[in-house]
Amino acid sequence: MNIYNALIKSSLLYGSEIWRLTENNKRWVEATEMDALRRSSTLSRIERIRNVTIRQQIGLEEPTVKEIEQNQLTLYGHVQRMTEGRLPKIALKWMPKQKRARGRPKKNWMEGIRKAINERNLNEGQWEDRKQWSLGVRQRRTMF
Repeated sequence: MNIYNALIKSSLLYGSEIWRLTENNKRWVEATEMDALRRSSTLSRIERIRNVTIRQQIGLEEPTVKEIEQNQLTLYGHVQRMTEGRLPKIALKWMPKQKRARGRPKKNWMEGIRKAINERNLNEGQWEDRKQWSLGVRQRRTMF
């Protein structure tokens, strides 16, 4: 497990705070993670053992995608607590002035953040209290 955390998980999570987490990216991260877990437990896809079963055997509770969302929310709260003149906060609020292409715009980083905030029932301005924000970010998503 320590090898998994040190090598695989750290490689998967490197720079993930600023990723635009699309469905393709989520599938890629999950597939890479499960491939590493299967290889480390010497199980093949031919044996037809479900991913959930492998996770339970190894002792992993949450997928890496959930940790990526938590890291993104942590970074968002950190940037929101910064003063207005700081470059990360300016970059977060920046909107391009060029004309967009036809069709629906691609989902951006902020839309993923808003979705994660809604799933965790966090409120605007709650990032001011660092402990409350951290507790809200780390809570499990509510299932309906």
